[in-house]
Amino acid sequence: MPAPVRAFARREWGPLFGTVRTALVTRKWRAIPMTLAAVCLTSVFQIVQNQDWGYQPVQDIGSVRAEDPLVLALLRTPLSLFVPALDLPVWGALAQILLVFGIAEICLGKARTLLLAYVATLAGTLYARVGIALGPDSPLGLPATDAQVVDTGPSAAVVGLAVYVCWRYGARWTGTLVVVAMVVEVLIKNNLAGKEHLAAIAAVLLVIGVQEWRRKRRKRGQREGVEPRPGTRSWKPPIRS
Repeated sequence: MPAPVRAFARREWGPLFGTVRTALVTRKWRAIPMTLAAVCLTSVFQIVQNQDWGYQPVQDIGSVRAEDPLVLALLRTPLSLFVPALDLPVWGALAQILLVFGIAEICLGKARTLLLAYVATLAGTLYARVGIALGPDSPLGLPATDAQVVDTGPSAAVVGLAVYVCWRYGARWTGTLVVVAMVVEVLIKNNLAGKEHLAAIAAVLLVIGVQEWRRKRRKRGQREGVEPRPGTRSWKPPIRS
């Protein structure tokens, strides 16, 4: 492999690869218990929803449509992430969860991974309602028939987590490639799923923007020597002579 390529790979994926490899070598499968549980849960949902007696119960607890009442959709959204889409091969959903959720769990921890996955999925769910309200004539809109489309699966969460992990570990080119791929997906196949992926990316980019703003503000405050405000833990009343 040429030296420039090795240098690029080291800069782009070195920190991420090192973190994941160390965790898997030292802890093996114990490094990703939440991911394994998610894979098992998705497999169970897949088996159950393909039974005559199981289809409707899975729909009742994890199936989201834009035509559903908002409160009901919000209650179903967390589990909808682990219900595989019936028109897609289940191995794709399982592979996405195992790979991307596993990397995110190692790099971000369980709580942050689940939170970001939910934020990305929720962004897609809420966008569907906005898109249908805008209508098909708007570039961001959707046809009214999409209100009846069953919206399940981990893809929005996977895309959002991939973008966040790439930003967190400095894999800027990889993160940009993920975003460009999702844009191309919408240009080629302008459907609900593709636009929900873009909504998930937008939500995660907003989270990244807020964190960057807070980091720069904190760094600027430290550089300028801003004194703590009254009421904060580090503030001390002035000593009067």
